[in-house]
Amino acid sequence: MANKKTREELIQQDVRDLHKLGYAQQLFREMGGFSNFAISFSIISILTGAMLLFGYGLKFAGPIINTVGWPLISVFTLIIAASMAEIASSYPTAGGLYFWASKLGGVGWGWWTAWMNMIGQITITAGINIGAAIYGVGLVTRMFDLDPNAPALGGLFGWTLSSWGFYIFIMVLIMIPQVLINVFGIKLTAMLNDFSVYWHIGGVIIIALLLAFFGKNHQPFSFAMQAVNTVNPLDASSATFADGTTGPALVVGNLVLKSPFFAMFPAIADLYKLAPFGFVFVLAFLQGQWTYTGYDASAHVAEETVMARLNSAWGVFLSVAVSAVVGYIVLMAFTLNIPDIAATASDPYPVLYIAYQGLASYFADTVAIIVFGGMWLCGLSTVTSMSRMFFAFARDDGMPFSSAFREIHPKLRTPVKSILITSTLAVLVCMYSAAYFVVTSISTIALYVAYNIPVFLNVRNKLAKKGNFTTPENAPWNLGAWGPLLNVIAVIYTVFICILFVLPPNELVLWTMLLFVIILTIAWFGYSKAHFKGPKAADEAELRRIEAEMAAAAKGND
Repeated sequence: MANKKTREELIQQDVRDLHKLGYAQQLFREMGGFSNFAISFSIISILTGAMLLFGYGLKFAGPIINTVGWPLISVFTLIIAASMAEIASSYPTAGGLYFWASKLGGVGWGWWTAWMNMIGQITITAGINIGAAIYGVGLVTRMFDLDPNAPALGGLFGWTLSSWGFYIFIMVLIMIPQVLINVFGIKLTAMLNDFSVYWHIGGVIIIALLLAFFGKNHQPFSFAMQAVNTVNPLDASSATFADGTTGPALVVGNLVLKSPFFAMFPAIADLYKLAPFGFVFVLAFLQGQWTYTGYDASAHVAEETVMARLNSAWGVFLSVAVSAVVGYIVLMAFTLNIPDIAATASDPYPVLYIAYQGLASYFADTVAIIVFGGMWLCGLSTVTSMSRMFFAFARDDGMPFSSAFREIHPKLRTPVKSILITSTLAVLVCMYSAAYFVVTSISTIALYVAYNIPVFLNVRNKLAKKGNFTTPENAPWNLGAWGPLLNVIAVIYTVFICILFVLPPNELVLWTMLLFVIILTIAWFGYSKAHFKGPKAADEAELRRIEAEMAAAAKGND
């Protein structure tokens, strides 16, 4: 019987695998399989996305969006995650999606994947932390019975407790410890990610038990199967113009314009007004689909993971699988305790409304704190994933100011500047739009495009039997004969949701994404196509030199 490899021997094998991909071991390899799973599970965070957008799904489709919609979305997301996990097993490197696409389709595909991923990473971090800020303010105002319209910070800048500027201020306060923890080492970050798994699963069990045994508004299962549209999608897409009239609108900050989308497709107004169940049901998918973002984090920290070929792949897949089960438990616990559908959907903080309407105040406070803790831990993990993606792309000179983003602190062995810059960008994104659903839609679309470019390239190459593609020999975590079918389903579903999430009431997402594509097209053809060379593979001697320099610098800083 062969001797079991020691941890150090496993790490050395990981380093050799990384060398074959052309990169040196610059980051500390501290994460085990559980920690790798934990970071993606924490970013998915069923206490964040599903809770923050609970009212969004409820107002369009009613309780059925949780009872039936969540399992349906979970199945398709698992197919995408499995398709990604197979590729992660073949290419265990930081910034995985960009590297995957480069190897499977060439430099151009990799460049576009990287930028979609970076846009998604910034906006998901922005969405999670501004959402946590909004929720946190709601928690405090309910817990201490404060007026949301009361002056904040002594009336500074004319802010009230419900002002967007005050929300951004709270967001910054939330992010400061997240940034500091990420700066001071992957070991502490990994420990908190591990703790986050227990917080989320334990928290969900506590919430479910409190609502089941002490809730005052228990509903029968038939209630949970109701399809109820309490907000007409045409009304949700409309606003009041300067002349006092109301109609379909494109709202950019305080600017209210007549909707270009409805002007281009006037007949669609009838569909929106009619609000057929099938249409409002899929519109509500944003609630579940935004929750299922960020599980590429397991690939982004592959260079910090032991046995990366297997652990990163399992991290991607299991984070979705476990979230599907745990998420369903907490969603059904809240759904079966909704006191009134319309009142809950219209409340700024629907899950808080359910908790405080159905539980004694001390139990409701417990639920509220558990949910907020999950949101903060989720934000912590997104900062890690975001900074690693920017680091990986900058390492290959793929972006402006690459030298700053790729710099690794010699003692801490973390990309400090990447962490600081990307976190600042996440705050600035929220200043662009005061519409929370716009940020969530952009992050969902950008990330799922990035997820599925390499999936598309992989299945294209498999079916044509040309170029690079995953096989049982180069990808230990493998889908076998089911791979091509699952890959095709993943790509088709992604095209569907990308179209869905740019429709009104998220029209601003359509024009924002179009603007991103135009800017990126100009950048690609104007500069990057001629200058960007893709992943830079160094020879073994160069890799050893880089690692020796890192070790010497770390020793000199001790």
